[in-house]
Amino acid sequence: MVTLKGDSIYLRALEPNDLEFIYIMENDQSIWEVSNTQTPYSRFLIRQYLENAHQDIYEAKQLRLAICQDEDFPALGLIDLFDFDPKNNRAGVGILIQDVANRNLKIGSEALSLLITYSFKHLNLHQLYANISIENEASKALFTKFGFECIGVKKDWNLTNGVYQDEAIYQLINQQF
Repeated sequence: MVTLKGDSIYLRALEPNDLEFIYIMENDQSIWEVSNTQTPYSRFLIRQYLENAHQDIYEAKQLRLAICQDEDFPALGLIDLFDFDPKNNRAGVGILIQDVANRNLKIGSEALSLLITYSFKHLNLHQLYANISIENEASKALFTKFGFECIGVKKDWNLTNGVYQDEAIYQLINQQF
């Protein structure tokens, strides 16, 4: 896969040296709610995952890319296509910037823009969707900025800290490419 480059960031395939970064992200309990993680991941399991990261999206049904600023710095976050459905030409999108200090610097906006273009132009997807907690204002603002529309709310969908929370589904239909 070709690296997807923007003005200030690029998206690249995962590399073996991303093991520690992914280990830290997957085991950060403060973001488990956003990533739907339930249990810690070992370095062994992440190493196995990275060994299979060479599978293309048609094999793995997902594509996880590292969000980077330049060649000398480690990944800042991850952006995913998941539940890839080539029959119906759709996939889910998830994004997470690790460091809270980097979350309002337009890194997520540029990464999402690159992934939308890639998804519609190169994968020929008809639609993308995102599942977002109704309390996650930052994610709702990010996705609606790119034309995603809230098409419904799943009531009491996620149990977080003993409380059921609603989750909205946002959808973007490909009308540009």
